[in-house]
Amino acid sequence: MHLKNKFDVGKFTIIAEMQPPKGVDISAMVNSATRVKKAVDAFLVPEMGNAVMRMSALGGAMILQGKGLETILQVNCRDRNRIALQADLLAAYGAGIINMMGVSGEDPALGDHHQAKAVHDIDLMTLFKAVATLQTGRDMAGNELSGAPAFLVGASVNARATGDELEKELDLMAEKADAGVDFFIAPPVFDINAIAPFMEKADLKKNRVVPTVMLLKSVGMARYLARHLNMTISNDLIKRIMRAPDKPLESLSIATEIISAAKEAGFAGVMISAMGWEDKLQKLLDMV
Repeated sequence: MHLKNKFDVGKFTIIAEMQPPKGVDISAMVNSATRVKKAVDAFLVPEMGNAVMRMSALGGAMILQGKGLETILQVNCRDRNRIALQADLLAAYGAGIINMMGVSGEDPALGDHHQAKAVHDIDLMTLFKAVATLQTGRDMAGNELSGAPAFLVGASVNARATGDELEKELDLMAEKADAGVDFFIAPPVFDINAIAPFMEKADLKKNRVVPTVMLLKSVGMARYLARHLNMTISNDLIKRIMRAPDKPLESLSIATEIISAAKEAGFAGVMISAMGWEDKLQKLLDMV
């Protein structure tokens, strides 16, 4: 059963982020994914997150798809013009990749190739409209296609927004849905109650929202996320990891609790971001 069908029947879905390698050795990526394929509904393959050059999302997704794993291709406005974006989408669908997620992409200045120039030929909303156009059997120039794709389309939503910013985010979410977006992935959450304002106003029965569950690899990482990236991580949670005799196991326990809370709150699923701990995914999913 594909991811779309699981969403349609209300199954709580597990998505795992699977980073392509910075190089051509695909063994770690493939091994990490195949170990958990029975417990994961789809693997999100990001497109050079934080503007760090690595194997493309299309390449990574095609490799995993070739191993019989369902993938979500991340498509990035930063690096390609409208011709290349459409070409990649057609190639992906032709290779059996039926899920995609559109993102704008971070500034290249943040990455490892500071002299790179961002493309941004089209913005994110135009990308979603382009996907919808492809699905009617025509390209952005109005030319007829030989066969049309039928993607399940994803986008991001800032579930941490509050006040006026939350209202703007909900309006943007509705605009994306009108443009053909089928599901939304929210930023990392470490306490479901921290996004209560979003939960109160977003219709979780109508909108398929999937919060990210990021594995906290250390106390230092937790403090950095809280101080510099404005993520809500309580001191009690940080102390809990600090005092644990087995810190990795405690981090996995925290993740399982967040997953359970997300399911109870009515979210459509979760996306697990292992942050280099892909080898611990199997243990986490066994605990879940």
